[in-house]
Amino acid sequence: MRNETPERDQIAALRAQLATLEGPGGGRVRTTSETGVEFSPFSSDFQGLHDLYADSVADAVAVNAFGLGLALRTAAGRPIVWGLHDQMANEAGLPHGPGLQEMGVDPTGLLLVRVRDMKALLAVGEDALRSPAVGAVLLSAWGEAKALSLTASRRLALAAEAGGGALFLARAGAVPAPSAAETRWAIRAVASRPLEAGAPGHPSFLATLLRRRSGGGETKIWPMEWDRDHRSFRPPAPLSGGLVPLAAHRTAPAPGGRAGDRAGDSGPRRVA
Repeated sequence: MRNETPERDQIAALRAQLATLEGPGGGRVRTTSETGVEFSPFSSDFQGLHDLYADSVADAVAVNAFGLGLALRTAAGRPIVWGLHDQMANEAGLPHGPGLQEMGVDPTGLLLVRVRDMKALLAVGEDALRSPAVGAVLLSAWGEAKALSLTASRRLALAAEAGGGALFLARAGAVPAPSAAETRWAIRAVASRPLEAGAPGHPSFLATLLRRRSGGGETKIWPMEWDRDHRSFRPPAPLSGGLVPLAAHRTAPAPGGRAGDRAGDSGPRRVA
């Protein structure tokens, strides 16, 4: 869905569409907090606000795909609201229907809202979190913005907590900053393992957990690939040819400088 009306009308339209999704018995199911237990993106149920940063501008597509995967896994068949900042769409490309289907996304269960203004993007997130019919929310933002402040993140975190939902804030062209998020990640695209007959492999990522609010300050990294059939992430299969894959739960070095300085940055690409 693309809406060309001003942001105020977009929010009103979003509320109307969310109202059509809501019905008796459509409330969210709260999960148990995992404070004090081993955390893993493969086994954890995500709740609250989670910050996802592209490791470089070349990883903008990857951070959106990773966020969409987490949203799809968390939604468990319920609708997903995806708020997309226009600048992110201009830099990283528009969502691609066949690509979304290859990830296992049902287009009828995805409500896409494009906005020009960061404040409107945050409003989309808050309104979506208030709807018990929404399974998960993904917001995609490009660059630094005053609107994406610590106060704004607290509002989103409180909205997620009140509604028992999950919101994934995917950002590219921005430096990780303090926020009220439960977790903070740096996401990088990595080469996938080819399938039989040289067919393209599964989407593959290197996810670095930079911070976990509920405990465990150690930075960790996980190599993973997306399993379309099970709509979940999984550890990559061992590589042949004597190459050793990066070990899961390996302690990562301290995060480096500003995102976007890596060589080989590419232009706009399609999302997913």
